[in-house]
Amino acid sequence: MMAVGQGVERVGRAGELRIYLGAAPGVGKTFAMLGEARRRCERGTDVVVGLVETHGRPRTAELVEGLEVLPRREVVRGGNVLTELDVEAVLARRPDVVLVDELAHTNAPGSRHAKRWQDVEEILAAGIDVLSTVNVQHLESLNDVVQRITGVRQRETVPDGFVRRAEQIELVDITPEALRRRLAHGNVYAAEKVDAALANYFQPGNLIALRELALLWVADEVDVALQRYRSDKHIRETWETRERVVVALTGGPESETVLRRAARIAKRAGQADLLAVHVLRGDGLAGAPVGAAARLRTLADDVGASFHTVVGDSGASGVTDSLLEFARGVNATQLVLGTSRRSRLARLFDPGIGARVVQESGSIDVHMVTHDAAGSALRLPTLRSNVPGGRRMLGWVLCVLAPVAATALGVALRGIVGLSTDVVLFFLATVVAALVGGLGPALVAAVLGVLMLNFFLTPPLYSLTIGETENVVTLVAMLLVAVLVALVVDRAARRAEQAARARTEAALLASFARTVLTRADPLPRLLEKVREAFGLRCVALLERGDGAVGWARIAVSGPAECGRPEDAEVEVAVEAGLHLVGTGRSLPAHDRRLLEVVGGQALVALRGQRAAADAVAAQRRAEANETRSALLSAVGHDLRTPLTSIKASAGSLRDPSLSLSDADRAELAATIEESADRLTGLVDNLLDSSRLAAGAVTPLLEPLGYAEVVARALLGLPGAERIDLDVAEDLPDVCADAGLLERVVANLLDNALRHGDGAAVAVRGSAWADRVELRVVDAGPGVPPRQRDRLFTPFQRLGDRGTGTGLGLSVARGLTEVMGGTLTAEDTPGGGLTVVVSLPAVALRSSGSTAPGSTAPGSTAH
Repeated sequence: MMAVGQGVERVGRAGELRIYLGAAPGVGKTFAMLGEARRRCERGTDVVVGLVETHGRPRTAELVEGLEVLPRREVVRGGNVLTELDVEAVLARRPDVVLVDELAHTNAPGSRHAKRWQDVEEILAAGIDVLSTVNVQHLESLNDVVQRITGVRQRETVPDGFVRRAEQIELVDITPEALRRRLAHGNVYAAEKVDAALANYFQPGNLIALRELALLWVADEVDVALQRYRSDKHIRETWETRERVVVALTGGPESETVLRRAARIAKRAGQADLLAVHVLRGDGLAGAPVGAAARLRTLADDVGASFHTVVGDSGASGVTDSLLEFARGVNATQLVLGTSRRSRLARLFDPGIGARVVQESGSIDVHMVTHDAAGSALRLPTLRSNVPGGRRMLGWVLCVLAPVAATALGVALRGIVGLSTDVVLFFLATVVAALVGGLGPALVAAVLGVLMLNFFLTPPLYSLTIGETENVVTLVAMLLVAVLVALVVDRAARRAEQAARARTEAALLASFARTVLTRADPLPRLLEKVREAFGLRCVALLERGDGAVGWARIAVSGPAECGRPEDAEVEVAVEAGLHLVGTGRSLPAHDRRLLEVVGGQALVALRGQRAAADAVAAQRRAEANETRSALLSAVGHDLRTPLTSIKASAGSLRDPSLSLSDADRAELAATIEESADRLTGLVDNLLDSSRLAAGAVTPLLEPLGYAEVVARALLGLPGAERIDLDVAEDLPDVCADAGLLERVVANLLDNALRHGDGAAVAVRGSAWADRVELRVVDAGPGVPPRQRDRLFTPFQRLGDRGTGTGLGLSVARGLTEVMGGTLTAEDTPGGGLTVVVSLPAVALRSSGSTAPGSTAPGSTAH
């Protein structure tokens, strides 16, 4: 067995998941899980068996004995009784550890979740540790591979991402021969199934392939855990835990030979990882031919290598540093390079990249591959300087003018000053050229100064002959001073460049961090800033989906042209299955380091975004649960009352032992009718509320008059005789749906009659600007201003006064807003509540009607 510690940080009180992974059924996953459970019980841990499938295996059943087993939930399906994990029983029992077998199992229809791994997810969220099992063929990413190997498609799968969440993944492994013997002895399946299993799924080739898949999958998880640890601990030296071969490609004619040789080295190292890296020089010298990157990528794919591109700093040393930094970053054990194409004469002045890599590689083994183009190119060495270009140009001018000026001054002052003063002047000229232009201008100034000093000012004059030995020492000293000062200047320029770069990187990182911390949805803006800062055409965050889904863009800035890491020119692996990629140009090594930090910030932003989405979803679920509880409470009471009245009245009418008069029978029938009307109103409100919540109400808008709508709403309304109508016929029409507006008015009138303390209810219409308002005025106890908004919240009855679900006003407001209107509440002068319906006016009914903005005759403006 082999265990993988993922090192995942626990958030809150979430439980820990431990998974026993096997290559095939019968390897002993459940047996190993039960053994761990018994060991934990002996240590005093509270362990229960949520669900364990023994499949009739006696030795497995023996391990279950003595453990507390929770009863399973029974589901009747098609006349059969199925048993499933009882999640509610586990949550109610709340043990320290629960055993849940067969993680990829599909639950019976009607279960709490569709998949058992979703049950486990809920149990983990409750803070309970889980031990579970899964076979490699049930992993979503390997489902199609297993089908090609075995010819059997597994319909029950579990997402790889969920399995990777486990704190520990333990591989339960036995050889294919041992598994087939176990199967033949009847320790896996019943005797009648053994022959068919051995001849089909459990063939030796299938088991070998499945075992390799399991080993490689777990090895990849080990590698991810190791890389995370090395990154967290900032470990840069190579750990030879796994062979990784990095091959450096220039894009030249030798690239194919070098890459194929590296592929053979990787294969002989035991199928080691092969990474091809194309290192470009930042100064643009000796660049690769046009289209070389695409050709190299295709070639790398052909030999099974992953392709990467980095840009080194200017000069051979910069390329060397970038190459070694990349190799150490991927924990490479071997590095393959082609021998230099430069001639031996050129290598006398500059040993080249290969020699530098060999000297600085440390623990990384370096292979130098010969090829046909080796030593065929004559390339002059380049003098690399960190001095800015403008200063170098000025330095080249001064390297000529300064010695000439010193010579002119020495000739003009001949007879006044001696040779020592002339030497000082030439020293000054050399130092000035070195300070301004760096090494190249300093050497030219020193050589030119030596020649001019010797020719014009050193006896014998106008001759390059040196008469005294001390003059030779002076001239050599000038050359040394030039070189030393130039080196100091170059180092100072390099330090200044590094400091400026560090300041820029710090400012960028601060800007990125500020974006992540201050924005509600920081990911799009963060990627936009990355694209602008690094001069990329497109930046995207890609996440690998489960199975055949491939890569999905989580966020993108710029044209969505990069859908896979393989298509990108810049790629940073943020974590397993999550990559930050970019297109437009390749980045230098120091920019890639900065981009890796940005990748971490993008991960934080993504997790924050998903946590916020989960919080919103949790809030919605909480609100839904609260609404459901309120609905059950309100509806339970309000359904029971009229149903009780109907049942009692109907029972009285049907009881032959009761002697009822015609008046009594009429009263009982009226009670039944009134209770049925209340039930109808309650059901209508519930249906309207659900349609409004689902956004399924589409109004048919047309011109309507308030007077005719109110008249229809009063038909059949109990207590209509208490309503005082004051709605003028010539009010402007409103744009509304006839049925919905009638329902709104009926709900408002019913609410006013029930809460008006028996007083009259007034209905008034008025026009104001481009709106027409209808007021329903009662003289009841009223509602305090702070509680008026709660009037229109579902299931609110403000202290449970009276009856009803509290849906009437909520439905009325929802229907009014669907029609483009508003529904508000205000105080009634003298006490009470006034509810105002305001809808947009349409064309006036007649030329004599009241214009919008004035008060209609017989109506009251408010």
